[in-house]
Amino acid sequence: MSEKQDSPKQRSEGLGPPGFGSSKDGGKAKDTQKTLRTLASYLYPHRVTIAVVLSFAVLSTTFTIVGPKLLGNVTTKLSEGVFAWYYGTGLLTDFAYIGRIVILLIILYLVSAAFSFVQGFTMSKVTMDVVYNLRKQISEKMNRIPLNYYDTRTHGEILSRVTNDIDLVSQTLNQSLTQLITSFTTIVGILGMMLSISWQMTIAALLIIPLSIAIVGLVIKRSQGYFKSQQKSLGVINGHVEEMYGGHNIVQAFNGEEESVRIFEEENNQLFHSAMISQFISSLLQPVMMFIGNAGYVMVAILGGYLAVKKVVDIGDIQAFIQYMRQFTQPIAQMAAVSSTLQSTIAAAERVFEFLEEEEEIPDALNPSYDQDFHGAVTFNNINFGYNKDKRIIHNFSAEIKTGQRVAIVGPTGAGKTTIVKLLMRFYDIDDGAILVDGIEIDQFTRSDLRSMFGMVLQDTWLYNASIMDNIRYGNFDATDSQVIEAAKAAHCHEFIHALPDGYHMILNEEASNISQGQKQLFTIARVFLADPKILILDEATSSVDTRTEILIQKAMEKLMSNRTSFVIAHRLSTIRDSDIIFMLKDGNIVEQGDHDKLLQDNGAYAELYRSQFEE
Repeated sequence: MSEKQDSPKQRSEGLGPPGFGSSKDGGKAKDTQKTLRTLASYLYPHRVTIAVVLSFAVLSTTFTIVGPKLLGNVTTKLSEGVFAWYYGTGLLTDFAYIGRIVILLIILYLVSAAFSFVQGFTMSKVTMDVVYNLRKQISEKMNRIPLNYYDTRTHGEILSRVTNDIDLVSQTLNQSLTQLITSFTTIVGILGMMLSISWQMTIAALLIIPLSIAIVGLVIKRSQGYFKSQQKSLGVINGHVEEMYGGHNIVQAFNGEEESVRIFEEENNQLFHSAMISQFISSLLQPVMMFIGNAGYVMVAILGGYLAVKKVVDIGDIQAFIQYMRQFTQPIAQMAAVSSTLQSTIAAAERVFEFLEEEEEIPDALNPSYDQDFHGAVTFNNINFGYNKDKRIIHNFSAEIKTGQRVAIVGPTGAGKTTIVKLLMRFYDIDDGAILVDGIEIDQFTRSDLRSMFGMVLQDTWLYNASIMDNIRYGNFDATDSQVIEAAKAAHCHEFIHALPDGYHMILNEEASNISQGQKQLFTIARVFLADPKILILDEATSSVDTRTEILIQKAMEKLMSNRTSFVIAHRLSTIRDSDIIFMLKDGNIVEQGDHDKLLQDNGAYAELYRSQFEE
């Protein structure tokens, strides 16, 4: 009953669900400033720690920056001694002074390394805290988003936000952010040291800054859209791969491999195009910045030689200045190189924050009702519902089910049978009308309390990567092993479980493909036995078992449904003959209702459907 998912091709053409940009806008970031402000809000609680990191970065960089100046002093002393020897005035080199400088340099570099280590460790802790909070919020958000969101997006697209995008944010915060802090501190510190040596040479060196900034700004502006498109294409590819892997048997059965590969190649080419252009544009930064740095180095070397001849600066100061010049261009180049990562991170962070800002389900009631001794009477009062607001599926549906009654819902495919159950459990909220349990509207319960009243066996089984024992225990996490085994016996799967390798401790693989479809359904039935719910919902619960097993299940179900309100959805009318009430649905409306014999006598839609199954 859910909406059909858009194909990867539709999504790449901007025809899919809204909210994530399309190819029409070139994949440009919608609001970079907003993304940065939001990311900063996650860092704000760690402002004291980040201040410590900044302090340590300043100290570590300061100690490193002082090194070339001290080495320049050593060079000056050596040159003075060499000149004195050359002019015959004696060897005047002060080796004791040089020794003290060397020892001081070793101490400075060791202290700098220690500060750098503490800085890296502390920033890693901050990063992990921020990423932990992001993952936690995403996990909680996934439980609050309406099912309609998942109906209109692929699993891979959603998982890409939880994995790829979060990992990229984590990597940037842990590495690139620290590198930015260090680079900025290095630039400021080196600039101060350069000014202390010669303001003329410093001005010559600074001539490269405006040109560098202009180039970096141009590259960021041109490549940002491609980075956004790259992350978007990556999500689409992940979704396609996840879909094809999950349904690989069907793909092969219908010879869909070529079409699958064609779609993958189409999306992969788009990813290749955006990734190649973004990386190429960003890669231009390094050689261009290196060329600019070398040009500045030549300019400083010529000016420094002239000033040395004029006795304005010492030879050692020139050597120190040249080292500073090299170090000065290095952090600028690092910041340029990091800019590409930052652009990807902004794009990834924007996708994460978009997910966190998605519209949520209607909140639970502030003062919820819950009666532990409720009886299970259900009333549908003129309900209307549509997955899209402009196309209703259920029209003025009304029904009253008494406690303990067995209700069968039948009708052709697309009539709205499963939708009724989804509305009853508040997987979706109705547009109009009311659904009541024991006279209380279901929106007066918390979703958790409401759903704890129900036990479901669906046509589509779901098992996860764990033992058979744990999969059955999913119906009641507090159940003992003996209770799980009793539930399995009631569902008639105890014997074949013992025949499997490791019995109840056999691990089901991710797709649960190491057991048959019928066995999967028996395990889900065993869950319901274990849950012992007040109301049962059986949606084609025996559709995947053989006739003999179906008979055994029906006998067990008779006992389970005794004195419980039960909803049975079935295409096979043989499973619902003994129901107290049968609702015949067509296009979201009840066209007939009554028991089996009455509906046959009425000779209406139900009788026609029945005869189509059991008569020639």
